[in-house]
Amino acid sequence: MIELRTPTQIEQMRPAGRFVASVISALAEKADVGVNLLELDAMAHDMIRAQGAESCYIDYHPSFGAMPFGKVLCTSVNEAVLHGLPHDYVLQDGDLLSVDFAASVDGWVADSALSVVVGTPRQEDLDLIATTDRALAAGIAAATVGNRTGDISAAIGDVAREAGLRVNLQFGGHGVGRTMHGDPHIANDGRAGRGLKLRAGLVIAIEPWFLHTTDEIYIDKDGWTIKSQDGSRGAHMEHTIAVTDDGPLVLTARG
Repeated sequence: MIELRTPTQIEQMRPAGRFVASVISALAEKADVGVNLLELDAMAHDMIRAQGAESCYIDYHPSFGAMPFGKVLCTSVNEAVLHGLPHDYVLQDGDLLSVDFAASVDGWVADSALSVVVGTPRQEDLDLIATTDRALAAGIAAATVGNRTGDISAAIGDVAREAGLRVNLQFGGHGVGRTMHGDPHIANDGRAGRGLKLRAGLVIAIEPWFLHTTDEIYIDKDGWTIKSQDGSRGAHMEHTIAVTDDGPLVLTARG
């Protein structure tokens, strides 16, 4: 079911957005050569406790997950691009790390993701991150009253195609509110002018993710981590936004 939020409710969602943004920023700053993924998850867990927030991940068990997630943060490295289950891995020079985090503050959820290169970057990784970020910006710009979900999807897909990337449609953006995942689904490619008409009060997460040379994925033996079929690296960007009469409002904007 698609729910529209009142201006008052959107204001009530701002603390969740600010908190999620602060965690993502802190994790990006902490990520460095020699840092263990479990350290990043522990840091996020400490910030959740300090805020009095609730994790959206730790007990999360959708149909595609082998078991409850058990951690509070997704950490996807190199050929992993989504749902990376934190494990005993020490970041190496040149690793491409994506962090995805969602939490509930006072009953309202926000969700965000960011990709960074640890240590010495490869130019192709920086280019992939930049393209994914441009696609996110294009999707957000299309999230205006009177447009449709297909306009968001088409804007994201256009950026991918211009960069020569293929787009996987299995996972994408989604509604956000009292829970982390809701309607509508926001695919990362589509046809402009199609889909749900956007109205003020719709709150969604827009999240393009791309792989260097493929759109084919598989789930790792850990039962969660999604990786590229050909071993190519991936990038993932996400913001929670509200559609308003004054344009899209990015609730998870990082300072």
